[in-house]
Amino acid sequence: MSNAKLLIPLRIPELGPSLGKLITGTGRVLDGITVEPFRCQLATKIIELAGESRRLAANDERAAALATLGREGWLGVWNETVTAVADELVDRIETHLDAEARAVGMPERRRLKLMLEPAERRALAARLGSAGAGFIPVLDDLESESTALLEATALQREALERWQADLVLAARSLEAAWLAMEVGVGDEISRWRAVFDDVASWRKPWWPLVIVATIALAAAVWLGLILGGVLPPPSWLASAFLARWSVGVARR
Repeated sequence: MSNAKLLIPLRIPELGPSLGKLITGTGRVLDGITVEPFRCQLATKIIELAGESRRLAANDERAAALATLGREGWLGVWNETVTAVADELVDRIETHLDAEARAVGMPERRRLKLMLEPAERRALAARLGSAGAGFIPVLDDLESESTALLEATALQREALERWQADLVLAARSLEAAWLAMEVGVGDEISRWRAVFDDVASWRKPWWPLVIVATIALAAAVWLGLILGGVLPPPSWLASAFLARWSVGVARR
């Protein structure tokens, strides 16, 4: 009998019930930010990973089956979701900032400065991703149990049971991470609302108009004093006047 026949068969538990709110949704309204597509995508990808793992296990591809539902598989799906949600949030933030800036007549150069820098984008994604901090240790334990199960025989049923329990725990931890990220999205919206208000209250500065008006008024008063005979005209002004008068006489 081959060694493969002595290994305990892999039995992948149904993960849907353990994903909880990732399947049913929370119904939370996030001020116009729609995260439902990302929630559905996240849950779907995990269920697809479980299905692929079952297929591989049925084909006696034990190592591949364990790797599919291993640490990197779960973490890869989570990171993809965080990136997608962060991109959507940044897009909504920038769209709102641009709309508010246009509404108050902000110049284009100043509007462009409102857009998020790459460092700000990375920081926002990192804040959202931190919602999965408690998810990582669970995946570390799952990886350890996967390694132990790889060569486990039928006499080591507890290895399979521990692995199955860690899969269920990973699903529940992913649900918790998602719920925490939803809260994080709400926090980001609240953080940026103050920026939106600042942009909406922006007004064109008055000082350039004041300076121009002051210069024009001073010039008008000065010219009035000259024309009124109170001040003598400067030599350059008298020369310009004589030159224009000479040209007029010549044309006659």
